[in-house]
Amino acid sequence: MTSLASKVFCRVEKMCHHLPVVLNTFLVFSITGEVSYLVSVEAPLEPDQKKTQWSSRWKLIHLLAQYFMLGNICWNALLFMKTSPSIKGVFLGGEVLGQGWRYCYTCEAHTPPRCSHCYDCKVCVLRRDHHCVFFGQCVGFRNYRYFLSCLFFMWSGLLYATLMNAEVFIVILKEGVTVHSILLLLIPWIMLVSGQVSARAFAFAFIADTCVVGFLLVSSFFFFHLFLLFRGQTTREWYSSRRPYSLGLFGNLHHTLGLRWYICWLCPLIPSPLPGDGINFQVTGSLEPSRWNSGRHKGTVLMSSAQH
Repeated sequence: MTSLASKVFCRVEKMCHHLPVVLNTFLVFSITGEVSYLVSVEAPLEPDQKKTQWSSRWKLIHLLAQYFMLGNICWNALLFMKTSPSIKGVFLGGEVLGQGWRYCYTCEAHTPPRCSHCYDCKVCVLRRDHHCVFFGQCVGFRNYRYFLSCLFFMWSGLLYATLMNAEVFIVILKEGVTVHSILLLLIPWIMLVSGQVSARAFAFAFIADTCVVGFLLVSSFFFFHLFLLFRGQTTREWYSSRRPYSLGLFGNLHHTLGLRWYICWLCPLIPSPLPGDGINFQVTGSLEPSRWNSGRHKGTVLMSSAQH
C-alpha cells in the first residue's frame, strides 16, 4: 500500500508540475483564436463598415501581427524551458574561491556569487532570479533573455487582445449597465451553468475577462523585471536592497540580454551571446546590505523583543 500510495503521489506531483504550462498554453491559444475570430468575422459590427474601414488588407495586417506575437511567445517559452540555468555541466573554477562563494550542502559543491539552490528544481542555479511556477523552471543566467522576451510579447499580445475585446464589452453593455450584464462580466461561469446566457456569449465574456486580468498580471511582472534589469539586480538582491553588480543602464542590458541586446528581443532566433559566464561578475558596489536596511532590520528585531 505504501509503494502504491507513493507512486500515485509521484504521478499527481508530475501532473501538478505540468499543469500551469498546459493551462497557459490553453489560454494563449484560446485568446488567439477568439481575437482571430473577432478580426475575421465580427469586426466591425456595422455592416456598412465592412468594406471601408475594415478592409481585407487591414484584416491581414492584424492577423500577421497577432501570429507574430503568438510565434514569439511560443518560441521564447520553448527555449526558456529547454535552456538549463543550472550548474550541471559547468566548470565552476579552480582552487582559489573569491568573495561571495558559498558551499551548497545539497549539491555538495562550491557555488559562485548570485548562485543559489532551488528546492523545486533540486539544483543550484547560476545567477538565480526566481522559480517561475508558470513554466516550472528557474529563471537564471542563461535563460533570462527568453523569459523577459516571452513576458514582453505576452504583455503586448494581451494589450492588443484587450483593445480588440473592447467591442465585446460594448456589445454586453450596449443596452445599459444592468444586473445581467454586470454578472455576465464578473461571473460568466455561473451565468452559463444557470442557463442565463448562451455558450457563445459565455465564451466571449470569459475570454474578454481573461484578457483584462491577464494583462494586469503580466504588466506587473513585466515592468517589475524591467525595473530589475535596469538596476542590474535579481529578485533575491532586490529583497536585500543591494546593487553590487550594477554596470549602468547599457551595461546591464548588454550583460543580461547579450551582445545584440538592442535587437534580440524581436526574435529568439537572433543570436546574442552573453558576455559573461554566470560565474564571475564585476563588483561595482558593496556586497553587504545597506546600512539603512540593516538598521531597519535591527530596529524591528528590538521592537519585537521588547513586545515579548
